[in-house]
Amino acid sequence: MKRVLIVGAGKGGTALLKLLNETDRMQIAAITDVNQQAAGLDVARKYNIPTGPDWQEWIHNQIDIVIEATGSDQVFEEIRAERDNSTVVIPGSVAYITSELLEEKETLLHEMKQQTDNQKLILNSIHDGMIVISDDEKITFMNRSGERILNKLKDDVIGRPVKEIIPASRLPHLLKTRRKEVNQKLVLENGKKVITTRIPMIGAEDRIIGAYAVFKDITEIVDLAEELTDLKEVKTMLEAIIQSSDEAISVVDENGNGLMVNPAYTRITGLSKEEIVGRPATVDISEGESMHMKVLKTRRPVRGVRMKVGPGEKDVLVNVAPVIVDGKLKGSVGVLHDVSEIQSLTSELRRARQIIRSLEAKYTFDDIIGESQEMTLALEQARVGARTPATVLLRGESGTGKELFAHAIHNESKRRHHKFIRVNCAAIAESLLESELFGYEDGAFSGAKRGGKKGLFEEANYGSIFLDEIGELTLPMQAKLLRVLQENEILRVGGTKPVQIDVRVIAATNKNLEKAIMNKTFREDLYYRLNRLPIYIPPLRERKEDIDLLSKHLIQKLNDDYGRNVTSIDQEALGKLMDYQWPGNVRELENMIGRAMIYMENQQEVIRLEHIHSLTKESPSLQEESQPDGSWLGETLQQAVDEYEKRLLADAFRAHDFNKTQTAKALGISIRNLYYKLEKYSLDKTSMQNFS
Repeated sequence: MKRVLIVGAGKGGTALLKLLNETDRMQIAAITDVNQQAAGLDVARKYNIPTGPDWQEWIHNQIDIVIEATGSDQVFEEIRAERDNSTVVIPGSVAYITSELLEEKETLLHEMKQQTDNQKLILNSIHDGMIVISDDEKITFMNRSGERILNKLKDDVIGRPVKEIIPASRLPHLLKTRRKEVNQKLVLENGKKVITTRIPMIGAEDRIIGAYAVFKDITEIVDLAEELTDLKEVKTMLEAIIQSSDEAISVVDENGNGLMVNPAYTRITGLSKEEIVGRPATVDISEGESMHMKVLKTRRPVRGVRMKVGPGEKDVLVNVAPVIVDGKLKGSVGVLHDVSEIQSLTSELRRARQIIRSLEAKYTFDDIIGESQEMTLALEQARVGARTPATVLLRGESGTGKELFAHAIHNESKRRHHKFIRVNCAAIAESLLESELFGYEDGAFSGAKRGGKKGLFEEANYGSIFLDEIGELTLPMQAKLLRVLQENEILRVGGTKPVQIDVRVIAATNKNLEKAIMNKTFREDLYYRLNRLPIYIPPLRERKEDIDLLSKHLIQKLNDDYGRNVTSIDQEALGKLMDYQWPGNVRELENMIGRAMIYMENQQEVIRLEHIHSLTKESPSLQEESQPDGSWLGETLQQAVDEYEKRLLADAFRAHDFNKTQTAKALGISIRNLYYKLEKYSLDKTSMQNFS
C-alpha cells in the first residue's frame, strides 16, 4: 500500500482526497494547506486523516507519493528538492485535470440517475407487470404492478433466480433461443392467469445481456368468460366424472408432463397425485416404454400395450389417445386396466362370445375385401342370393372366406333380425350330430336332459343356419337333411311328431361334390337341392390384385388385436406376396402378416422383406407340408406342436436380441409365461447363440 501526502486542500486537493480515500491501494498519510479554513481539511478530519499547515513535517515520514495540488511552481520545486529519492512528486496540473474529470463524472452520474429515476417512475406507473433478468437468470428489476400481480415485494425477489419466483417462467429459455414470445398464456403459482410477452435483450457485439417480460393480469376476464359460458361448470363436471371413474385415467400436456390423475390411477400405480402431476410421463413406469410419449410423438393412439407401473410393478394394459384441439396437439389421455381384473373376466367373456357368435352374424358385405373381377362376380351372386329364400351353396378352398359370405348373406336378407346359427359338420361327432341338429325328446337316450332339448334347426327358426363342411356328412345324415330341405320339418331324436320350421340353409364345402357323387359318398338328390344357387369363391392365387387391399385391411385388424401401430407393407415385400401361391388363401395371408408383426420391433411401422423371409415362390407340396424337416414321422401331435412352439420361441427371442420383456410383448404372452416356456425348452441366451 502506497503512502500519499497531498499538499493543498483546495478544489483539486479535495477531489483527489475523495478519490484516493475510496481505493484500497492508497493510504493518505496527511493533507496540508497554509489556509487552515480550506475545504479539504474539513473533509480530511471527517475521514480521520491528519492535517496541518506545513508539508515539511510529513515529507520525510515514509511518504511514497506527494501530490502538489496548490498549483504553485515554487512549492512544486521546493517539494522536489526536499523529498527523498524514492518519493514520487505529481505536479498540480495533474491534480487540476483530475478534479475536472471528477466533476464531469459527478455531473454525468447525476444525469444518469435522473434518467433512471424517470424510467423507474414510468415503469412503476404502467398497469402491466414487468420483470427483468440478467444473463445469469437472476432478477434485476420488477415494477409495482409486478409486485401486485405476483404478490411479492421487489426487495424479496431482486437478485434471486427467476425460476425460484416464477417456476413456470420461460425467460431463461429466451436466453438460449434469443427469440421473443408474444401473448403467451401463463398460470402463476398464486392462481392468477396472465398474458405475457417475453423479449430478449441483446447488447453490443450481438451478446445476450438478459431478457424481460411484460404481463397482464387476465384472471378476472377469464373468470367472467367462464361464468358467462358455463365453462367453469362444464370443467367441474368433467373433473368430477374423471375423479369418480373406476377407470384409471391419466392426462399429460403436450410436453409429456402430468396434468391430472384420478384416485383409481393412484390406487393401481401406488403413487400419490403429487408424485405424478407436474412430473414426466415416465415417472410411474417400472417396466416398458411411455405410451404417452409415443402418442405425443406419433399423434396416433395405441391400445392394449402391456407394461408394469409403480413401485409394486403392477401388471397393466394401457390404452392412450392424443388430445387434439383445432388441429393442435394439446396432450394425451391414458387409461390403465389391471390385468388381474381382466383375467378374472376372461373366462366369462369367452363363454359369452361363444353364445353370441353362435346366435348372430358379425360380418356384412362391407367386411369382404376384394375388387378383382372374380371376387366382384362372387359378391354380386351373393347379394342376389341374399334377396331370395333359396338355399345357397358356397364353394371354395379352405381359407377363402366362405363363412364371411354366409354372415353377409344373412345380414343382407329379410331374416337378419333373427338368429344366425353356425354348425361345423366336421367338428361334431357323428353320434352327436343328429341330436345337435334336430334335438331330442325326454328319455330319448341315456343321459338326455329331462324335458328334451331343441336342436339347432329349431333354434334357427325364422333365421338362417350355416352348415359348414357339408361334404363331411355321412349318407344317413344326408338323407335326414334332404327331408328338412324338402318338407321344411324336422323330427327330434326319439320323437314321433314332426316339427315345422322356417329356416334358410346356407351350406359350404371345399370338397369336389361331383366327384363325391361318382364315388357314392354324396347323395345326388341332396346335391341338386343344395346347388340351386352355387357361389364359387376364388382362391387368393386367382385374385392376386386383391392382395394389396387385403394386406392393408389385415394390418389394421391385427393392430387392434396386438396393440401395434404398423402402417403399411413396402413394395418389395408386397412383390414377394404377389409371387407366392397362397395354398392357405386369406387365412394364410393373415397368419403371415401376424407373424411378421410379432417379429417386428415396437418402433417399426412398415413390414419389410426381411419380416416375411419364410415365404417361397411356389406352393409347398403336400409332403413338404406334412414333413417340414422329415423329422416328425412317428411323433404324437403334442410332440409336433411342442417342436413348433420351441422354434417359434427361439426365433422371437433371437429377433429381439434376447430381451425377455420385448419378446413376451411381441408374442402377446405374459413375462411369467415366457419364463416358463424358456425353462420348459431349456432356451437361454448362451444356448440360443448355438441354436439354429
